[in-house]
Amino acid sequence: MKKIITSVLLCGAFLAYAQTGTVSGNINDNSKIALPGAKITLSPGNIYTVSDEYGNFIFLNVPEGSYTMKVDYLGYGTRTYPVSVGSDRNTKQNIIFDRKETSIQEVKITGFNLQNQARALSKQKSNANITNVISADQMGKFPDSNIGDALKRVPGVTMQNDQGEARDIIIRGLAPELNSVTINGNRIPSAEGDNRRVQMDLIPSDMIQMVEVNKTLTSDQDADAIGGSVDLITRSASNKERIALTTASGYMPIREKALFNTGLVYSNRFFNNKLGLVFNGSYNNNNYGSDNVEAVWVKDKAGNVFIEEMDIRKYDVRRERKSIGADLDYQFNEKNKIRFSALYNWRDDRENRYRLRYSSIKPIYSDAEETQISGYTGRAGYQTKGGLNNSLNDNARLERQIMQNYSLGGEHVLGSKLEMNWGASYSKAEEKRPDERYIHYRASGITFGKNFDSPEEPLLYPTTPVALNKLKLQDLSSQNGNTFEEEITAKMNFRLPFSVIEGQKGRLRFGAKTRLKKKERNNDFYEFEPTGDFMKTMDQTDLVHWGGEKYSPSTKYVPGYFVSKDYLGNMDLNNSALFEKTAVPSEYLFANYSAKEKIYAGYIRWDQNFTDNFSMIAGIRMEHTQTDYTGNVVEDEETLNSTRKIKNNYTNFLPSIAFKYNPMNNLVLRAAYSTALARPSYYKLSPFVGIIPGDREITAGNPDLKSSFAHNFDVMGEYYFKSVGIVSVGGFYKKINDFIYDYRDQSFTHDKFSQLFPDISNTLVPGQNYTLLYPQNGESVSVYGFEVAVQRQLDFLPGFLKNFGIYANYTYTKSKAKGIYNSDGELREGLMLPGTAPHMFNASLSWENKKFSARISLNHTAAYLDELGGSSFEDRFYDKQTFLDANASFSVNSWMRIFVEANNLTNQPLRYYQGVSSRTMQMEYYKPKFTAGLKFDF
Repeated sequence: MKKIITSVLLCGAFLAYAQTGTVSGNINDNSKIALPGAKITLSPGNIYTVSDEYGNFIFLNVPEGSYTMKVDYLGYGTRTYPVSVGSDRNTKQNIIFDRKETSIQEVKITGFNLQNQARALSKQKSNANITNVISADQMGKFPDSNIGDALKRVPGVTMQNDQGEARDIIIRGLAPELNSVTINGNRIPSAEGDNRRVQMDLIPSDMIQMVEVNKTLTSDQDADAIGGSVDLITRSASNKERIALTTASGYMPIREKALFNTGLVYSNRFFNNKLGLVFNGSYNNNNYGSDNVEAVWVKDKAGNVFIEEMDIRKYDVRRERKSIGADLDYQFNEKNKIRFSALYNWRDDRENRYRLRYSSIKPIYSDAEETQISGYTGRAGYQTKGGLNNSLNDNARLERQIMQNYSLGGEHVLGSKLEMNWGASYSKAEEKRPDERYIHYRASGITFGKNFDSPEEPLLYPTTPVALNKLKLQDLSSQNGNTFEEEITAKMNFRLPFSVIEGQKGRLRFGAKTRLKKKERNNDFYEFEPTGDFMKTMDQTDLVHWGGEKYSPSTKYVPGYFVSKDYLGNMDLNNSALFEKTAVPSEYLFANYSAKEKIYAGYIRWDQNFTDNFSMIAGIRMEHTQTDYTGNVVEDEETLNSTRKIKNNYTNFLPSIAFKYNPMNNLVLRAAYSTALARPSYYKLSPFVGIIPGDREITAGNPDLKSSFAHNFDVMGEYYFKSVGIVSVGGFYKKINDFIYDYRDQSFTHDKFSQLFPDISNTLVPGQNYTLLYPQNGESVSVYGFEVAVQRQLDFLPGFLKNFGIYANYTYTKSKAKGIYNSDGELREGLMLPGTAPHMFNASLSWENKKFSARISLNHTAAYLDELGGSSFEDRFYDKQTFLDANASFSVNSWMRIFVEANNLTNQPLRYYQGVSSRTMQMEYYKPKFTAGLKFDF
């Protein structure tokens, strides 16, 4: 350590007296669109740098003299420029790459999409860590309306769906809780009430300029990304005026409704190019829905497996997504500039749900030993979910999610030897669910038969129709949900030349970051009892009927009659002459909590070239976390007994080292060791304790949970084709300690309660067994796998065949968890980590020339364990899924294109199963989506 400090001081002293200057500039194509990832070299000497995502570059500490600047860009070839460097001054050299075919010796770029592909691959090639990069225009090659759908094309990435759109990201088979999502390097807060997941369907793909999926971390990056980190880079100003407009409409067969999408981008530079401005907006309005069947399976003492509860659900959804973004940058001079970015995303889901539920199913045995089941008895309930009839809810349950991010930052060169950048940002995500309403009618003593002709499409049905006048009002309720998370971030970074090998490039980076986080959930819940007899049975209400003739899972599923959404929305529930209103604390007291976190980080990173082709990055990061959580203690379902407040703090040290070797110009070999962590979800850390005496059930959070900590080993080989493509092969191994799972103890007693919660009065009955649901740390998980990818234009083929292109990748992941116990306290063996998808495959085939392009795309993910139950019988699995999409576009002229898109041609359902694939827990269908539109780019 003393030697390193001494070397730094001597290097600093040398720099103070060296006669050096700086060289800066910007690299664009002839449309003045930035080219990120370009390698710029000054010779003589091994002095090089790489352009950033906005096309900017700078050389520090360049000895005065004359140089030749060489610029290399994938698919565009090389250019050289003479450069003269003076002492204590900056030399500016802006570069324009002509993208015309005649100017490119190595390859002919014949299509617009290949230019965008070149930008993404050049950035990926130049990155220090293992990444995958996709540009906004490259995302436009696929029919993906949000960032989540675009990300599922990336090697090693799959998505969990919600309402037919990709929502939660899985990287290299690791669950969403183990990954992070950032905007311009700053963490995005979550609008979900109980976790840290970022809803990827909240952000339209046309609001983002570039996406980087970081699969390994360097010490200057936030550490909370065991699986990986997705950085969404917002649009920056182009170097000349640009106006782009997209407008489209389409058809959603699931509800035979239309959809509408539009987007706008305006960009320009002013005041002699000092001020850059980009403004973009997006609007999506989709009117659709889903058809859903759910089941809960149990086992009797004789080993018979049967359905204890079954739902047939119909969802009607109108999803309205509005986004607006702006970016301003101002360059005072070649050494000083600032940038302000703002992004505001707003999504309204208005949903009506009609749920038929068969519950409390009990078998009828035909023998005294109760081994042969001849039928079933139970209850039938019909529930309508909606909302208040006003302009906001429109008789529907409104889920409004808003995510906003504002950031200000600057980049400064101090003298010729030191570069500094700083930033401050504010982010907030919130979810509001106002005036949500439910009405539920139920009848008991129903006899059921079963239809299991198709094992994966089980059906229970009443042997005689349920009369409407036998369905009695079970409950009528309303609730309000309010959740928000906000984060304030401040950071400062420094970079200076530092090399221990003469004639080779070296850089020392160091910096600090502060993140202040706050999250709260405040829900309420009320039940209403009619004061008269006007709605005691369901036949006394206004009804709608939904038949099975258009039901996607099968026509044998018939939802039936329900209270209409208009009848529910128009009820004057706050009129005391009509309804008696009662608060139900058991529905929300457990869930409400508040959380504060303060994260202070510092790092040092050393980049060193050993030869012209071999380099290293080594560093260490320190993150100190302080937590302050408040949860509720509820001991009798109805009353808030007290609040429980817990404070904690811990420090993590996270070393990393990475090597990069270029044995030839287009071959990159990488190896890395890194460490990362995953903080527990907010609700799991909340110190709440909820006791339900009648059910003898206890649920609680665990404020003593440790963060999961991972040691990551990665290798990757990448070969880049001059014709703009890549072949890559890589492997990875992760050792995750203290992973988190939900533990169920069915033998929880009075004495155990006193040991686990010594600060809470013990009201449990001695001698009785209770069931405890409690998150805790497991021992460790080993995750390993490999990924292969190929992306290539088949330009070596003759004739029209050379216009074909292929894109394919496959990822294999295997995991093994230790230290998980079942509900009987027995150690479970041979378990995989929940959320670890073993097989992921993407493929697409395209054809493109200057005017026309077409693509068909396949996305497949194998089944995987999603959630651990009390035993293997209760484990929940996310079933395999295969999506097929297609799209085509035609360039009418240089500024207008026509496009058509088709999504989910396989009508892939969201499907879960319990234990084995034949026991369906959920199957939800969405049908395909068809879109056509115009794109204008001036």
